[in-house]
Amino acid sequence: MSDALNHDFLAAMPLAALLVDQSERIIAANTEAQTLLGQQIVGRHYATILRQPQVIEAIERSLRDKGASRSRHLANDGAQDTTFEVACRYVNGIGAVAGGAVLVSFTDVTPMEQAGQMRRDFVANVSHELRTPLTAIMGFIETLRGPARNDPAAQDRFLGIMEQEAGRMNRLVGDLLSLNRVESEERIRPRGAVDLTAQIASTLNSLRPLATEAGVELHSTGPETPVNVTGDEDQIRQVLTNLIENAIKYGGRGGEVRVTLSEAERDPAVRGPAARIQVSDKGAGIDPVHLPRLTERFYRADSHRSRQKGGTGLGLAIVKHIVNRHRGRMRVESTLGSGTTFTVILPK
Repeated sequence: MSDALNHDFLAAMPLAALLVDQSERIIAANTEAQTLLGQQIVGRHYATILRQPQVIEAIERSLRDKGASRSRHLANDGAQDTTFEVACRYVNGIGAVAGGAVLVSFTDVTPMEQAGQMRRDFVANVSHELRTPLTAIMGFIETLRGPARNDPAAQDRFLGIMEQEAGRMNRLVGDLLSLNRVESEERIRPRGAVDLTAQIASTLNSLRPLATEAGVELHSTGPETPVNVTGDEDQIRQVLTNLIENAIKYGGRGGEVRVTLSEAERDPAVRGPAARIQVSDKGAGIDPVHLPRLTERFYRADSHRSRQKGGTGLGLAIVKHIVNRHRGRMRVESTLGSGTTFTVILPK
């Protein structure tokens, strides 16, 4: 096969690919390979370009045995580390004196690697979140059977703490099931009609006892007439409940939580008519460094305070997936010492 044919053959491949012949030099490389490894790689010894020992060994093995081999190539695209699956296949009758060459192709498996790491992190986080209350409950059971066996006051106190820890596990399991459900439905467009005016009023009414207990005043502003969007009524209520509950918990005693509903004939975020819900508090605010990661599973800006308040670290992740399902947008604005505002924009 001529050099021109080698080049045309590789250019047609959708993967980064190159040819290494028995002279151990790169005799052809497509545009994708040159983007990955450098522009001036044709004619160079492959070991000076592919410097990772496991990749060099795989190519050496294919050249020697005239067979197939596999390896991994680690790189960086300037924004993140990337991982490529390297496949080596021997091709007869090409290269120097038609002695054969190795076709080396690179498949980007970074998304699969990241998905695997996310799964491992998720399992580790769930295990950690469950282990803490379980350890506490087991410790209190041991105490109740031993030193506190005949101490009614201690028994009452320990049982109260055990109830709190069991409730925490129950909330976590509930949020995990909810997260799984909303993720599985994320690609399915909702078809129902939701009156946001009525939903906000109903949610505020149900959360008023919690606000009273926390010493927080609830206020709402917006149209008195129905504001309808296409959506899932239960999930919209879940979004409102999560955001307003968070505002009550972290708004600080003596503060206020304001829910504002407005409409726009065209909102740039959804490129069309939209309804905008804003939930604001006057609390301590969130450090800007935390804002980009707030909707990650189990991410907490203040882990100790969140656990004290009964948070599972999944609420905002659930909100994000629900908003995505409704083809909406969510934004967070916060100033330390001046409070936080969560904005949900839903297409009408």
